[in-house]
Amino acid sequence: MSNKLKKFIAKQKLKFGAAGSGRKLNSEAPPPASSSRKGQSSSSRDVYVPPKRKELSAEAKAAAEAAMARVQGSTDRKEFNTSLAAIKAQVRRELDMERKAKEAASQEGSSGDSNSEGERKDLAVQGVFFRCPLISDEVLPRKEWKVKIREFLYEQMQHEKGLSACLIIYNCNPKEKYEPCVETLIKCLENIYNNPNEEKYKKIRMTNKMFCDKIKVCEGALELLHAAGFAEITLDDEPYLIWSEENMEAETSLQSLVEALKCSEPIHLELDRNIQVLLPSQVRRTNLPDDFYRISPEEIKREQQRRTQALEDAQILKTKAMREKEELRTLNRYKFTLIRVRFPNGCFLQGTFNVYEKLSQVYEFVQSCLMHEASEFVLISPTEQRFTEADFDKSLYDLKLVPTILFNFSYENESQQLSDYLKEELMLLIQSI
Repeated sequence: MSNKLKKFIAKQKLKFGAAGSGRKLNSEAPPPASSSRKGQSSSSRDVYVPPKRKELSAEAKAAAEAAMARVQGSTDRKEFNTSLAAIKAQVRRELDMERKAKEAASQEGSSGDSNSEGERKDLAVQGVFFRCPLISDEVLPRKEWKVKIREFLYEQMQHEKGLSACLIIYNCNPKEKYEPCVETLIKCLENIYNNPNEEKYKKIRMTNKMFCDKIKVCEGALELLHAAGFAEITLDDEPYLIWSEENMEAETSLQSLVEALKCSEPIHLELDRNIQVLLPSQVRRTNLPDDFYRISPEEIKREQQRRTQALEDAQILKTKAMREKEELRTLNRYKFTLIRVRFPNGCFLQGTFNVYEKLSQVYEFVQSCLMHEASEFVLISPTEQRFTEADFDKSLYDLKLVPTILFNFSYENESQQLSDYLKEELMLLIQSI
């Protein structure tokens, strides 16, 4: 697993450029991801890519047939010979959430039980979920990933202490802590290898204010100094860190650690689309969970109270500037947006997007879910707005497609008379209510 850490650091070096003439951390640098547009094949991480297919069990086939019959009102039985690992993961996640909800409800009183259950049923989506390919194939909320990333990095300490400590600094501390810490560590290490005969740079007093304010308070910083060759000793009843080349971690150099500190960044979490296929009756759920907001639930309530009071007090007509300012303030409350696409057969496709993702990524997502991926299509807003080529490079925030938007799906060439829309395996996501 330590090779993954090396490749991660090497990827950042390729992205931002090498930070000096030090030893290369890894000679294998993965190529940068390429972007794609509507109608093109895409390998973007934001596009839903179905895993390899395999034969379904008899029970899964029966469930798929029942789902298709509910949506299309058809009594024809159709054999499915495809499967989707992502669907299984989603089903497991929903079952796990249901189990946790029941456990939480059993611990609460019967009065609070019905209230929490009602809130869960009213949500359009149960949360915002992420993937982290560097660590595992799991799909989890951000908070759970933070815990797993920390555990993963500490497990790697025995294999790659220096690189692991570097990533711990970036991933286990807030930005306001790790930025001054990284800057100070780089200066300490560069002073040693740029001035090998200066003994003053090889000794750090651990009660020094700079050390206490910038290094000691940052998780992972001491571990990185130990990997760089510093050892703790006591001189004149005061604790010191003394550098010696003999204490350095094997196959590690000061230059390589400096490069790692300069090129690293927090491990990226990929937003999971959390795909759902809904029946018309299920689309009435429009409330969003707290994860969609930039502000806390308490601040949301206060904002709603202020808006209610303002509506009661303001009997005057609002100017255009006032309306635009209020609209912008509303948009800025959200980090994510919920996209729904309505198909002519009554099905709805639902996915989660970051508000700064582009409209072209929505098209790529929808295209990857279609049975006929090569067919041209358009997404039409509820106000009958058709988007142009220039709109594809604009963010959902710029297009004001926040916090939820419902598109109507239509094939551009309706003479094709295509009646199938979503892939058969995606229809397995339809849940009866």
